[in-house]
Amino acid sequence: MEKSKISVSQLFTMMFIFEMGTALVISYGIGAKKDAWLAILLGMCGGIVLFCIYYFLYRQYPNLILTGYARKIFGKHLGWAIGLLYVVFFMYASARTLHDFGGLMLSSTLPETPLLAINLSFVLVMCYVLYLGIEVLGRTAEVFIVILFLFGIVGNFLVLVSGHVDLHHLQPFLEDGWKPILTTAFPLATFLPFGEMLVFTFLLPHLNRPELARTTWLSALILSGLILSYTTSLDVAVLGVKEVERATFPLLSTIGRVELLEFIQRLDAIVVFTFLITVFFKVSIFFYGAVMGMVDLFKLENPQQIILPSGVIVFFLSMSVASNSAEHIEEGLNVVNYYLSIPFFVIIPLIMLFVTIIRNYFKKGKVKSNVT
Repeated sequence: MEKSKISVSQLFTMMFIFEMGTALVISYGIGAKKDAWLAILLGMCGGIVLFCIYYFLYRQYPNLILTGYARKIFGKHLGWAIGLLYVVFFMYASARTLHDFGGLMLSSTLPETPLLAINLSFVLVMCYVLYLGIEVLGRTAEVFIVILFLFGIVGNFLVLVSGHVDLHHLQPFLEDGWKPILTTAFPLATFLPFGEMLVFTFLLPHLNRPELARTTWLSALILSGLILSYTTSLDVAVLGVKEVERATFPLLSTIGRVELLEFIQRLDAIVVFTFLITVFFKVSIFFYGAVMGMVDLFKLENPQQIILPSGVIVFFLSMSVASNSAEHIEEGLNVVNYYLSIPFFVIIPLIMLFVTIIRNYFKKGKVKSNVT
């Protein structure tokens, strides 16, 4: 296991940037149409429920990562198999997120550049940073979160003063009732990105002040949820529901509407650079979770020795995960959201929770009987 330690501020910045990830740029929550902002807030509440499960398991095994306490709970062989499934899932999630980034770069700024070159460059930089250790990634996050907030302030100011914001696009409230809001919030808005924070169970043992893990996690979750809700409502207010539904990256279209004083225009670079930062940390943290899971399962002494080979696997997965954008989106909405996210983010953690509670109950019973 890596011996590095991360501070509370580093954990918060990594969690916050991770949560922004791809959700900041894609049509997040638009299944609820004008009420997408509300669906995201409800999804955030669902994420808080999932947090309670993940945090309880972490408190029971504060010095172990998920693959470690899976073996404690389910037994050596079954726990090992479940841990391996999580490693594969995190590798796949890392590759899918990288594919999203390559798609944005091709459609916005580098249309003539091969996807292979974009993804390969990304993977090499990621492997180099993680080779230096999780502490380096945390310090990097502390620098880039300042840049993200500056970009956010400038971008929002320019959009708001551009005159393209029409609050009538958000009205009427609950036009289609509660059904589309609830079906969007659960499970889609809950799992992406709030349920994905399960991967941070691989980082929490590195926290130098474990007693602040709960406050840090909840703060990052709630702040990111509020910002994602606001961003989606801003996209709808500027573009309208139908255009947001059609757009692959609506935030890119929103910032593209800005045109002030006949020379402040073509601000797509703000969105692209923001996406580069958020996706880099999201892919890196998913990848780090997979690597540390392999180190734990296969009893490796040095995680550095498998970083580059694992990065090559992520690179090839990102190139083959989907043949086109439509297939990629369809796969994410159906296969990933239901057949992968529900078992990995809900079912398995819930079983671990119940098994742990039952074991604790019987242990207390035995202690009482021994005392009497």
